[in-house]
Amino acid sequence: MATLSIRDTLIQLLYLAAAILFVQGLRGLGAAKSARRGILYAEIGMLFAVIGTLLHNDIISYQWILIGLIAGSAIGTMMGLWIPMTKMPERIALSHAFGGIAVALVGIVEYIEHMDLMRESTLHITATGLEVGLGALTFTGSLMAFGKLQGVITGKPVTFPGQNASNGLLIAVTLGLIGYLIYSPDSAWAFYAIVVLGTVLGVSLVLPIGGADMPVVICLLNSYAGLAAAATGFALKNNVLIICGALDGGSGFLLGMMMSKAMNRSFTNVLFGAFGATPEAAAATAGGGPAPNVGTIDDSVEVLKSARSLIVIPGYGMAVSQAQHAVRDLAAALIAQGTSVRYAIHPVAGRMPGHMNVLLAEANVPYDQLYDLDLINDEFTTVDVALVVGANDVVNPAARNNKQSPIYGMPILNADLARSVIVLKRSLNPGFAGIENELFVRPNTMLVLGDAKRTILSFTAGLKAS
Repeated sequence: MATLSIRDTLIQLLYLAAAILFVQGLRGLGAAKSARRGILYAEIGMLFAVIGTLLHNDIISYQWILIGLIAGSAIGTMMGLWIPMTKMPERIALSHAFGGIAVALVGIVEYIEHMDLMRESTLHITATGLEVGLGALTFTGSLMAFGKLQGVITGKPVTFPGQNASNGLLIAVTLGLIGYLIYSPDSAWAFYAIVVLGTVLGVSLVLPIGGADMPVVICLLNSYAGLAAAATGFALKNNVLIICGALDGGSGFLLGMMMSKAMNRSFTNVLFGAFGATPEAAAATAGGGPAPNVGTIDDSVEVLKSARSLIVIPGYGMAVSQAQHAVRDLAAALIAQGTSVRYAIHPVAGRMPGHMNVLLAEANVPYDQLYDLDLINDEFTTVDVALVVGANDVVNPAARNNKQSPIYGMPILNADLARSVIVLKRSLNPGFAGIENELFVRPNTMLVLGDAKRTILSFTAGLKAS
């Protein structure tokens, strides 16, 4: 048995430490209180992994590596400093795109430079084929998700007849080409066809998914990126890439399944269902019903003054108006007058998993005031006021009452069961599900139209003036 050199031993020790820190980091992300510690563990683990990789004997010159390190660090620093917390879903989608294209490029170089290994090892050519296919898919799919989140591409599902069948055919052809490449590694045309088909699949798979399903899409793209990284690890015989990619791919897939469960929909329905109101459902909920109970700032302030308990329900509208700091200040004013304040977080509120948690943490809202749906939903029957800040579908009673509704069966926050409900909304337009919200016409609901941040600032000013 060949003994490892001091350098090789150090590399493996660094990789082992990195793997342990990645696992601990993922574990820390399971709870809001430990999330920052988890991120720190993962960052240190990545530093160890990079140092270990730089110690490899295969590296002849550090010139281009140093240039890439400087350029990547500069881009990452600027993104971290300039991109606001409200744009985290878009930033994450871009990060997935960068990861996807990096993996695909590494796979192409690996195929060109190590053809001898491709001919000798079935595992090597299989991993490389999967690597470039998943990398290309992640790249274009993430760009499509970014476009939908940013509003450059319509957030509505874009479909055409036979779309699911054509996507299935593209996937089958891609897998068939990988199989053919195993049989004939010298067939460069098949290899580059996998790259092209992966690029097309990224567009065709994400295009029919609507904005309401972006949390699941983000999870799925995260899973693709992880699987691509794991395939790269097999191709490069890099243990830390295999471990890191497997953790990323597995956790992303499981989180996507959890998001689907939170919407009471199957995973396949999210991917292939083109979610949105059907014409029949839209017609059944649009027009002809009672008018919303529109209130004023002064009306809302009077309700808040008398409240002994309040639950805040944040939604995507809070992110759009960047109202998280204003919400925190309003909560502080209410707590000062003796009101109990808690926050109810729906699993799919916003455009990525944990979107509301991230925004509220950025505003320094105490973790112990944040409650998941299962922990707080029964409390609405005893609370004085439910303050809905830019949420829509996640508080729509139609999910419980209307079997014709496309969101029927989806777990919602029971805001309508509070004694009084104040809903902050920019307009009367429906949410991403494309249906009217029954909550807005309930007798205990007051709808306050306008920018959420300005409205909440007015609430706070009114409370302090009294």
